[in-house]
Amino acid sequence: MKEKSILLKWLLFSFFLFPAMLFAQQVTGKMTDKASGIPIAGGSVLVKNTTNGTSTDFDGNYTLNVDSFPVTIVYSYLGYTTQEIVVNSASVVNVVMEESATSLDEIVVTGLASSTKRSNAANAVASVSADELTGVTVQSGLDGALSGKFTGAEIKANSGAPGGGISMRLRGVTSIFGDQQPLFIVDGVYVDNQSIGLGNNIVSEAAGGGNTSTNQDDASNRIADIDPEDIESVEILKGASAAAIYGSRAAGGVVLITTKRGRQGKPQVSFSQVTGFRSPTQLLGLRDYTQEQITALGGPDNPVLRDYEAELFDHTRVSSTTRFSTSGANDKTDYFFGATHRNEPGLVDNTGYKKSSIRLNIGQRFNDWLDLYVTTNYINSESDRGFFNNGNANRTVGYALAFTYPWEDLSPVDGVFPQGGAGSNVLETVAITTNREEVNRFIGSAKTNIKLLTTDSNRLKLVFEGGFDQYTLRTTSIFPSALTYFRDPSSLGGVAISGTTVNTNFNLSAFLVHNLYLDNGLEFTTQVGSFLQDFDRNTVTTIGTGLNGSQTSLSQASNISTNQLIIPQRDKGFFVQEEINYQDQIIATLGIRGDKSTNNGNANQFYYYPKANLAVNLSKFDFWDFETINYFKPRIAYGEAGRFSTFNQRFATMNAQFIDGQSGLSPANLRGNSNIGPERQSELEFGFDLGVLDNKFLLEVSFYNKQVKDLLLNSQVPTSSGFTQAPVNAGTLQNKGVELGLNVNVLEKEDLSWNANFKWWKNKSEITELDIPSFTTGGFAASLGTFLIQEGKSATQIVGTYDPDAYTAEEIARRDPEGDGFFVYGNAEPDFQMSWYNEINYKNFDFTFLWHWKKGGDNINLSTLLYDLAGTTWDYNDTGLDPSGQLNNGDYRASQAFVNPDPYIEDAGYIRLREIGVFYTLPEGLIKYATKIKVGLSGRNLINIFDYNSYDPEVSNFGNNVLANNIEVTPYPQSKFVNFHLNVNF
Repeated sequence: MKEKSILLKWLLFSFFLFPAMLFAQQVTGKMTDKASGIPIAGGSVLVKNTTNGTSTDFDGNYTLNVDSFPVTIVYSYLGYTTQEIVVNSASVVNVVMEESATSLDEIVVTGLASSTKRSNAANAVASVSADELTGVTVQSGLDGALSGKFTGAEIKANSGAPGGGISMRLRGVTSIFGDQQPLFIVDGVYVDNQSIGLGNNIVSEAAGGGNTSTNQDDASNRIADIDPEDIESVEILKGASAAAIYGSRAAGGVVLITTKRGRQGKPQVSFSQVTGFRSPTQLLGLRDYTQEQITALGGPDNPVLRDYEAELFDHTRVSSTTRFSTSGANDKTDYFFGATHRNEPGLVDNTGYKKSSIRLNIGQRFNDWLDLYVTTNYINSESDRGFFNNGNANRTVGYALAFTYPWEDLSPVDGVFPQGGAGSNVLETVAITTNREEVNRFIGSAKTNIKLLTTDSNRLKLVFEGGFDQYTLRTTSIFPSALTYFRDPSSLGGVAISGTTVNTNFNLSAFLVHNLYLDNGLEFTTQVGSFLQDFDRNTVTTIGTGLNGSQTSLSQASNISTNQLIIPQRDKGFFVQEEINYQDQIIATLGIRGDKSTNNGNANQFYYYPKANLAVNLSKFDFWDFETINYFKPRIAYGEAGRFSTFNQRFATMNAQFIDGQSGLSPANLRGNSNIGPERQSELEFGFDLGVLDNKFLLEVSFYNKQVKDLLLNSQVPTSSGFTQAPVNAGTLQNKGVELGLNVNVLEKEDLSWNANFKWWKNKSEITELDIPSFTTGGFAASLGTFLIQEGKSATQIVGTYDPDAYTAEEIARRDPEGDGFFVYGNAEPDFQMSWYNEINYKNFDFTFLWHWKKGGDNINLSTLLYDLAGTTWDYNDTGLDPSGQLNNGDYRASQAFVNPDPYIEDAGYIRLREIGVFYTLPEGLIKYATKIKVGLSGRNLINIFDYNSYDPEVSNFGNNVLANNIEVTPYPQSKFVNFHLNVNF
């Protein structure tokens, strides 16, 4: 019986198989690169509007089974122009692929498990390729590598300290007190980007002045850990219309990072070595003192002036970046391995940045219906930040330098430093203090696709994805008891601070994706899925004071205190989306995401974020008959996103204290709100994409109107309640903006090509609704400049007090119509920004550069204030600021201090040559086993044009604070870099 059953199955199989073999016909051929003639492995060959397709093999060959003719076959490969060829019969079709000079064939994200060609996208999604990130010059970290490379962004380096640290805003201010940094996702992993302080406030006393923020330690952002050399591409979803698929974490936008993987073909091995030279962008110099001025400041007759600024900062440091990578792939397996070691000494002695990163990505295709892709990344870094930024005890380097006079002798005698007139000795602080961040981090992800159904018109797959990000950050600050300001027996007597942060994130998701292809040209992509995200950060900071002699161990401290901060969060939700495509002519998307979180007042309540968009490729319709304009796509998109409230806004905070000699708790000032919810953002974006002269000119125009409702603010409550403030959802913020992008293929010849890219963007914000009284925030005091959150006004307006005796009643009525005692002195929002990227190739030479112009946008420069108060400002004796013409600059500014902040609110605009590089590829065969050798010279920030009266207008005393990312207090100076490159491929 068993043998008969087997025989019957073979007969039935043969009955259906042989007719199929008889009538199935084949198209065969080869895919090659036009420029080199080299076969392209892994190219896609697909019958249009079906799932019937194949890939080219190692030698570029393919075989495609076709049921009936004629058919349109689509040939595509990443980085090449997609081709569609009509085939009327079984035949040999060899296709020659040409590298794309435009970005229209790029793939951009449209859903959590789907993507589309840029030419079909309804949103302005910015993309930055690997060549743009690191192809021009070496970058210390991902944070700096993004500056000036896409529209809609305001990116600021918080200081020049090695190891990174940026403030990044996409399409304007999106919160008043919440974190407005974008969400960073690396290969599907939700990675942490917090900036965690070192706990140095006990020594600097920075929070003891007009701003109680303890985030004044110049800590780095954790996104700086990511090695930009590992990255294949970056996509930036700038607003809610594109980022709605990420729900309550997307109010600040989303940065999607895809790392490199192996490609089919021969295994690739590459080695690169970069040697760089770091030097200060600019130094400010000494005041041009007269003897009378020296005497007035307590100095001696005919002193020898010593330039301590130059001694501290005027150095050229040699850095090194070594990189090794290997990759490869066959029909079943692909792999990528990369290792980088970077050593960057800082301008200041005993500062610097070291990082080692190892990445291994492996993909495995088990059969036609199952694959798995795994990424792993281990990072170890060490950053010595120095002791800079604000300090109300004259102990940070920059603060003390302002009050250090050049006739003082601060050099040690027999190893002992003199105290100095500033209260601390800057040479001593640099020599014997430590402020260090050490990171050990692992980031990993796994993604599998299970094809459940595949026919000519239907395709269904199940996608599982998981990500894990864990790091241990150890911060160490040591201020030995030998420091001059600890010699007083009543002082702290030396301080040792040890901090440990363990952060663990993991995310899991499962999606069903269904593709339906109809004979009339309609395509439907449906996806539905759910997700779980868990975030846990635990920071323990231990402070020891009264160190025993030269000991720096906490165990040798006389007094020890410990603070612990635990921040848990768990989010769950679902996502549903439908994409409709009619022959690439009309593309529409509808979707909704639902989120719930332990951070919300009601942890079980879902908040919903819909999206809808439409793009129409008019140039693909038969009626389009404009030879010059070959591509025209109007588009419109709407979406909503959110920002979670913080965990402690749900609950009333408590303070630990002794009650009757026993440990107890008492209510703090902030009353929790059990009804608190997320900030909600809605955005309408519309615009068009235009291609002229066979896409030699590609223009992208976008307008957006973004409303942020339910702003998380603090409301005053009656003190009889036992509290003073309570968090509430109370206000609406609007951002309107314009983004323009123009890509020009200026020249394309056999030995010479030139591509240029222009970007221009601006944003304007306004508080359109405020349910609580106006309030100031972000600065140190209204007399020094601060932000005023006021209905009907810009969210970034800078206000301050004024002297009523200095103005007429008419002028006061005009400039202070509300009568609140404030004038508006400036605005932190730039008037506009513009960048110009050029890539020129001549034979074996490559020349690339990037200019970045930021017009307007004001900083509050309190470094100049401190130098003026000390009488040491570099331009103190210059004139031109006093309207009466009677006072020099320093005396005039000092006369206005703490009354009129106008002299210290400065234009922070600039024109900057962010990157420039010249490379030469040596002739083939020069070294036997090397396939390509490339040498080059590059630079970063070599030309910096600005009128700002300090080291650099890119600065932030408060790190990545939402509003106050434009306040300067004696930062670590910025640097420029010159690098020499050697790249060898084997």
